[in-house]
Amino acid sequence: MSYQLESFDESFFDSAPLSYTIDVDIPVAPEVAWAEFTRQNTLDWCRALSSIEYTSPQPYGAGTTRTAVLAPGFLKLQEKFFLWDEDPAASTFKHAFHGVEVNVPGLQRFGEFTEVSPSSNGSRLVWRFALDFAGPRLPGFLSAPVANAAFGTVRTDTIKHFATFGRG
Repeated sequence: MSYQLESFDESFFDSAPLSYTIDVDIPVAPEVAWAEFTRQNTLDWCRALSSIEYTSPQPYGAGTTRTAVLAPGFLKLQEKFFLWDEDPAASTFKHAFHGVEVNVPGLQRFGEFTEVSPSSNGSRLVWRFALDFAGPRLPGFLSAPVANAAFGTVRTDTIKHFATFGRG
């Protein structure tokens, strides 16, 4: 069974009832970081995910679709990118998607925004997550620790991945 999610635009990342932001410097060039975030089977370094598969042909851009399966594999999300900007001359890149459908109930909106730009140590990665549940919501003092734990794993895994990227 599948459940349709509501679409949204970039402003939802500022207004979502539940959000999380990873804002870190990573020791690789922006082009290298972007290539990692836009390759087939991306995010394979994140324990929270089982798989990511682009379901649109390259070149990717606004309208691109992909499927994400969260670990341990019971939650499957169809995603559609509504923003995709690449400026290789400035070494700046960003994209954002919203979930289209999910195979379990309870989620109303979900999306991610990823931006990579130059920094003194390689790249600055800003990775934002925004979500809204259907039905009654947990108060912030309960939902924030859950979100911090879940997305904190993604943050830790991402930092570790890029810290060792290109070594042996």
